[in-house]
Amino acid sequence: MRKLYETEERAKRAFLVSLTAGKTGGEQAAGVELRRLAETLGLAVAGHETIRVRDRQPKFGMGSGKAAGLAEKAAELEADCLVFDWDPSPSQQRNWEDLAGKPVVDRQELIIRIFAERAGTREAELQVRLAELSYFLPRLSHKYIDLSRQRGGRYGTRGGGETRLETDRRKIEQNIHRLEKELEEVRKQRQVRRRRRKRQGLPVCAIVGYTNAGKSSLLNALTGADVLVEDKLFATLDAATRRFEPEPGMVSLLTDTVGFIRRLPHSLIRAFRSTLEEAVLADLLIHVLDASEPDIENCFETTLSVLRELGAEDIPIITVLNKTDRIAAFPSETAGQTAETEAASPVEALLQRFPESVALSVKNGTGLDELKKRIAVSLRKSRLSPVQ
Repeated sequence: MRKLYETEERAKRAFLVSLTAGKTGGEQAAGVELRRLAETLGLAVAGHETIRVRDRQPKFGMGSGKAAGLAEKAAELEADCLVFDWDPSPSQQRNWEDLAGKPVVDRQELIIRIFAERAGTREAELQVRLAELSYFLPRLSHKYIDLSRQRGGRYGTRGGGETRLETDRRKIEQNIHRLEKELEEVRKQRQVRRRRRKRQGLPVCAIVGYTNAGKSSLLNALTGADVLVEDKLFATLDAATRRFEPEPGMVSLLTDTVGFIRRLPHSLIRAFRSTLEEAVLADLLIHVLDASEPDIENCFETTLSVLRELGAEDIPIITVLNKTDRIAAFPSETAGQTAETEAASPVEALLQRFPESVALSVKNGTGLDELKKRIAVSLRKSRLSPVQ
């Protein structure tokens, strides 16, 4: 017998739109990433369109004809919202919502909402809330949509859109000021902990890298910690620090950090300043890459770009190629093999692309001993690690 009602709320359907200037390379990877972001938030992807735009028009960021065509396509696909892989201005966003009659979500908002769902501590909640208010302040007339299914009472996910639309600019600015003061207190507390560690003479190794590369898994494998590990984007928002001995008698601290992503919104970088400083103030960076990621070069460059923006580009780095267990049957074209390397194994080909890196699999435990040796050598060169 046909069900008379749905027992579970239908996932919101999203029509994804990417822009390209006609240049090749990176376009497919950007589209895959946008889809993963949407699906991470619980959206059902109704369709995905890539539009080539040579000149950005002020009203829609493209010609009116192309914009109208996309709005019609979204209606045909019965999409509940449009998700853009670029950042339209507040006025362009309003123009699009008037044209399509649907909420328009840009990439920044998508990432911020994912962060809101992942926030598990008071500090993370404060940071995400500050990023939300900073983003929505110039967009008070933006149509709100609950992008995901109901997930219960976690802070920052309970339909704040209606109240956000009713909140005037003055109140939002007051809230931003209050959150900044609270986060400044958190920052001072972190500084106190860092000074305490410095007095103890313990060097700090920070694990950095693209989101979902396996950073938390590596922390657990090296220290025996039980930090939450999920196969999701931005599963970790809080810096977790554990005692670590790369070799007997050599004591250091190992810190897991929030994952990076292409074009990480500046509002999040500012809000997560105290957390990201764990990487800036580290003595050694362990840069984790997902060896099975087809667009690994972009992930590599994205992390280096964020580190430069944070002022951490001069800190020694050990590059780690994680998840090598997934590339046993890696296609030669995605492994980046050339005529000179086509006879090499996928792992060997990656090691040639990333010289001095360490290939390992946290899942299988292979390569961890080699990484520990490399960390010990690096710390010993810096004469930072006390022997106890």
